Amino acid sequence: MQVFFEIKTLQAYLQNQRKSGKTIGFVPTMGALHQGHLSLIETAKNQNDVVVCSIFVNPTQFNNPHDLAVYPRTLEADCKMLEEVACDIVFAPSASEMYPSLPTLKFDFGTLENVMEGKFRPGHFNGVGIVVSKLFNIIQPNKAYFGQKDLQQCAVINCLVKDLSYSLDLVICSTQRESDGLAMSSRNRNLSEDQRVIAPEIYKSLSAAGELLKTKSSTEVKQFVTDYFEVIEDIELEYFEISDFETLLPIEELLEGKTALCIAAFLGKTRLIDNIII
Repeated sequence: MQVFFEIKTLQAYLQNQRKSGKTIGFVPTMGALHQGHLSLIETAKNQNDVVVCSIFVNPTQFNNPHDLAVYPRTLEADCKMLEEVACDIVFAPSASEMYPSLPTLKFDFGTLENVMEGKFRPGHFNGVGIVVSKLFNIIQPNKAYFGQKDLQQCAVINCLVKDLSYSLDLVICSTQRESDGLAMSSRNRNLSEDQRVIAPEIYKSLSAAGELLKTKSSTEVKQFVTDYFEVIEDIELEYFEISDFETLLPIEELLEGKTALCIAAFLGKTRLIDNIII
């Protein structure tokens, strides 16, 4: 496995790979890797000749300075994990390498910026759009891999790929979960032991809401989730939405196979998101 810190040296290496006819799979991450990330690498390995994993904590997508400050940075451990799953290339640039000057470009993702994550994290998806478009331009992959846990981010990147005519396939992979149902996330390591015990209640609420939606209205299901977390004092619900899987706009009734139940909640200062498709 090779590790690159500079854009030009990575691009030169990848250019040679493409000249020899090799396909390139790309998995963008912010590090603090877990089995969910590794499953993306394994999928990419099965579908491409060369797999690139980027590790970059992107400052432009954080609207909460505390969140950026405490985001775990574990490059050495990450590289060891990537070697174990036979990742070919790690790209770990510094902030100054990725942003020699502050970007002035602004993305507008329409209604996607006004619901859920967009509503509660203003400017977040502009930062995501900038860094992902830069990474796509740098790496020029044949396929790029993202996890369903960040469902709204997947929708934003799908918009980016279509509107800017990127010549790549976007592959969305299922959310990887711990044995108790908690969605795997780099943020989970910020939870205390007591918080980790109750964190699976987030997924349990989604599962229960999914069953309830088969017989109840969206209003009743939303009230159920609100009441669910009023009983659990240590979890503060930020939002729960019932949305169209593709547009993420709110819907009033179940659309079989196209309904996304999306949630965000705080355990102390740690913010976790999750979703299921029913």
